[in-house]
Amino acid sequence: MSAAEPGLLVWLGTALAALATGYALTACVSMLARRARRPTGTKPLPPVTVLKPLCGAEPELYSCLRSFCEQDYRSASGAGAVQLVCGVRDAADPAVSIVRRLQRELPGLDLQLAVDPTQHGSSAKVSNLINMMPLARHDYLVIADSDVCVPPDYLARVIEPLLDPAVGIVTCPYRGRPRAGLWSLLGALFINDWFMPSVQVAALFGSRAFAFGASIALRRDTLSSIGGFAAIANQLADDYRLGELTRRRGLTTVLSDVIVETWVDEGSLAELVRHELRWLRTILIVRPLGYSLSFITFSLPLAVLGALLARGARTALVLLGITLTARVVIHGAARRPHAPLAQIGAAPLSDALAFALWCWGFVARRVQWRDARYRVARDGSVHPLP
Repeated sequence: MSAAEPGLLVWLGTALAALATGYALTACVSMLARRARRPTGTKPLPPVTVLKPLCGAEPELYSCLRSFCEQDYRSASGAGAVQLVCGVRDAADPAVSIVRRLQRELPGLDLQLAVDPTQHGSSAKVSNLINMMPLARHDYLVIADSDVCVPPDYLARVIEPLLDPAVGIVTCPYRGRPRAGLWSLLGALFINDWFMPSVQVAALFGSRAFAFGASIALRRDTLSSIGGFAAIANQLADDYRLGELTRRRGLTTVLSDVIVETWVDEGSLAELVRHELRWLRTILIVRPLGYSLSFITFSLPLAVLGALLARGARTALVLLGITLTARVVIHGAARRPHAPLAQIGAAPLSDALAFALWCWGFVARRVQWRDARYRVARDGSVHPLP
């Protein structure tokens, strides 16, 4: 090794640590700068239809659906302002019994159930949505995943921005709520401490190139103008494509201040790896350049790598210390209220695993969704594998 090489490594390591520190501090600012805004109430809210595609009786499905049934939503049309449409592909699906229970408990609620096995394209979720649309009565639509739980003012806060005709969709950031067990906790930290802070950083710099399937609101005429759900029936990132198609129409995307919660139930390391790989490869397909540059978002592993390359140089170690402190602040800002602070102990493992899977994400174009395996084409469409 020449005399110049150690100096080059110190410089490179310090530069990596500085990048990590810069991103971590920016993420801190973006997470701490969030402010909840309440509906102004100056305009009457329109009736709304909530679409809930279901598949199986997830452990918290009843409470998640119930949170949509108990909305504080006042419309100028009065009673019947909120319609909830659930959809399954099979009458024997165990989710049916939960929907029927809610229908019995809440007879005054406009709660409909669509049962239709018709397949439209590769995406079972989008096929479900297409089959549900004939039951949708209102022109303002909300799509939400089955494992999402929302606050009582959720509908009012996501519908109000749609009163502006320049707005195409409204989407919500979300927070992972883990079940018991290490793998579930790591899955929640992946969402809360890595993915959502990166979204908030992008939003801080003006980007709106996102849409999250956990919660999307849009008008019926907007959906029709892009070709309906059929336009995304073969897409892996159907939620992202939905937002992209509306932006191509010249409409804006609003990132709501409402944070919804999604249950994270990873029972094993294999389940966790499959889920996070699918997530990461989805990002790679829709934003290849952004994905390649997102190494900077793994601030703690990057700062550690920088300190190692710099051979423990004082500047690199100071930057590592700042990054570690910022990482703790990010976790505190992202965690659920009343969640144990001790969960921060799993953050280094979560960060290291996510960084390793990010590297692995470049290797192949295969993903697994529930029990089905798919090959992902360059245009983002998915093709089932045997």
